[in-house]
Order: sequence, then structure tokens, then C-alpha cells
Amino acid sequence: MSASTGSASDTARVPGVPGADLLAALLDGMDAALCALDADGTVTHWNREAERILGWPAAEAVGRHGFDGWAARSADAEETLARLMRAMTAPGRQVHEFALLRKDGGRVLVRTQTAGVRGADGAPAGVYCAFSEVHVQVDLERSIALSEALFSDASWGVVLVDVDLRPAVVNAYAARALGTARTTLLGRPLGEIVTQGVEQLESALQHVLAAQAPPEPTDLWVTLRGPRGERRRCWRSGFVRLASPLAEGPEPVPLGVGWLFQDVTDARLAEQDADRLRFRWSQLHRAGAAAAECETPTEAAATLLDFALAGFADHVLIDRVLPDGRLVRTLATPSGAPGPVTPTASGGIPLPYAASHPAVQSSARAGCTRASAAPDTPDWSTDRLWPPGMTHALCVPLRARARTLGVATFLRSASRPAFERDDAVYAETVAGRVAAALDAAG
Repeated sequence: MSASTGSASDTARVPGVPGADLLAALLDGMDAALCALDADGTVTHWNREAERILGWPAAEAVGRHGFDGWAARSADAEETLARLMRAMTAPGRQVHEFALLRKDGGRVLVRTQTAGVRGADGAPAGVYCAFSEVHVQVDLERSIALSEALFSDASWGVVLVDVDLRPAVVNAYAARALGTARTTLLGRPLGEIVTQGVEQLESALQHVLAAQAPPEPTDLWVTLRGPRGERRRCWRSGFVRLASPLAEGPEPVPLGVGWLFQDVTDARLAEQDADRLRFRWSQLHRAGAAAAECETPTEAAATLLDFALAGFADHVLIDRVLPDGRLVRTLATPSGAPGPVTPTASGGIPLPYAASHPAVQSSARAGCTRASAAPDTPDWSTDRLWPPGMTHALCVPLRARARTLGVATFLRSASRPAFERDDAVYAETVAGRVAAALDAAG
């Protein structure tokens, strides 16, 4: 490597060497500062980033021997040069930190990576040194360390999605949440794992790519497909638009979206249960106050049922038990569109229920009976003399003074979930109040 001098544009130009202009352009375009020294310790190359950090232009740097008197204090210059030149014969790259001098007299702590250069004959010919300010290097290392931590030990899911909305990187938490291996979903559509809710998720990702991330995290309810069947989950999700740090201009082309989420299903279900419980007991309180103003016990029973139906079921039927054990309809909601509970003109004719009918079973054993329609059974509810279109039933005995007075049947359509155990507890409470009113009616 021979020394040369010239303007800043001559940073790496070596006269007479083919491709010198290309080499100069490549070195000046580097993001890292670079200088090179020949075997005697003379500076042969000095790029624009080195000039930016230290303030010394190539015209004043190239051709100098060592750093004494300009880029390093005299007390440090000899040791600095010696440590750099040792890389000429040492294997691999050497990493050092030096305090160098700027042209304006300020000191800059830099971290260097130095490696030897061999000549055509294989003999040591000099060294090259790439350096950057220590705080810049530390920031880079922090960013790398943060990325590694996010994609290994983070306590929330991290998924990098490319511009085609396909996962490019999936961390361990996200893989567990999705029920798949970290590499299984890479490059594949999210719809292969997420069945319900994938449209909302992809819409959020597209919005972030086209505009910007939402200002606050959002809850996404999804249904996952897996070997254990479908699972309903709620993910608290945040999104970050990813753009290349190397891109220039006001609108850099996005690289994709960073999707961060935590599984908050248990917390959200607990909140829903608490809200539902508060609403139901508030309804019971209001129902009791309204029923107290009714003139007849039958009207009070109907009022109690009207309040109980809100948010709980689509229809309710009250069947009174006859002395022979058969049931007769006395109160019901309209069989068409939902409406208020009203008395039924049955004429005292018993219902032709079969012995296996859920209402008969509930009356016989004085206990709750839950039933749901099997798939592809459109006549399930009408076959049981219930309003059409119902798919879930909960039959509760009406007990008062140690006697079964009848059965209350609550019905839900296919748009609602099946009755659960906590639904049965609520229905039993309602049935107890209704039974007391019917008992008072004689």
C-alpha cells in the first residue's frame, strides 16, 4: 500500500491502479470510519466517516506517519500506533479502545477493529482499522442485545411480519402461544394457525404498514387451530412499524411490522365473569323491587322472569305440575320474536312430553337439566314443543315448601353459547323466587 495525498475526494485513490475511483467511492460510502496504514505506519487511506468523527480531512491525514502531533496526544501516540501495528502479524481481528484527538482539540473515545493486510507475496504489508465512537458502538450492542433478549427470553410474544403479512421471526413465547414450533410458521399465512380473528389481525398489520401503529395496545380475540382442537384466546397486542435505518427520505419503505402481544385470556374472562355477575344480581334486585309492586302473584312471577331474561336467554317457559305428575304450560314468552312473559291459555291440557323430555326429567329428579341440539337437527326445539330455532335448553325445577310446583325452561338460540354451571346457579335463584310467587298464587 503506497501513500498518496490529495483532496477529500481522493480518499482512497491510488494513481495508476485500476479501479481506484471505485475503491474511493466504496470507502467514502461506508458507515464506519476507516483508515489504513502501511508496514511503516504511514496513513494510506482515510474515508469521509473518519473525517466526520475526528474532523481531519483526507488531505491532512493521508501521508502522515502515525498519529503523533495531530490525531493523538504525544504521550499516547506511540503506544496507540504500536497496538495497531501489532495486528499486522496477529491472527484475526484485534479490538481496542483509544482516546483520539479531534482537529478542534476535543478528545473522542473510539473502539477499533484492526486486522493485518498481506501483500501479493503473502508478507505483512500493513493494517486497516475500522473505528466508531464508543457510545455509538455501545448503542449498537445494546440494540443487538435487546433483539436477542426479545427473541429468546421475553415474557411476551414477539413476531416480525414481513410486508406480505407472513411471519419472518417468531420468539419462544409467541411459538408457545400459537401452539407451534418457532420455525413452523415462518413464511406461511397466519390463517393456517388462526381461524377466527385472522381478518382483524391482518387488518391491524396492514394499517400499520400503510399508516402508523395504533397509539394504544388493543385486545384481539382469536381462535387457534391445533392438534388439541380449537382454542379461544385473547391477546393484548401492540404494533411497531419497521423501516430500514439505512433508508433515506421522508417516507422510507417499510420492512414489515413488529407485533408484540401477551396472552390475557384468563384476565379478560375473569373480568367478563365479574361484569356478568354484577349485571345479573343487579337485575335480580330490580326484579324484586318491580315484583313487589305487582297486584297478583302471577304478574309478579312474570315480572321476575322478564328481568331475568335480559342477557341470559331468548325464551322462558313455565310448566306447572299436575297432581298426576304431568306438566301444563302456564307462562311463556311469545314463540316468534322475543317478548314479555305472559300467561298461556292452555285450558289445563297437559303437554304431550315424552318421558325423556328434559323438563320431565328435571321435575322427576328435582334437579337442573341441561340439553343442546346435535349438529344438523333443525327440528330439535319444535320436537320438544319449544319455540323454533332454539339449540340450548336449561330446565330448572320450581321448588317451594319442599314441593316441586313445576319447571322453568330457559332457551337459547345458536348465536349464544350453551348453558354452563354458573348459568344453572343463576337460573336456580330465579326459579326460587318465581316458585315463591306461584306458590302464593295457589
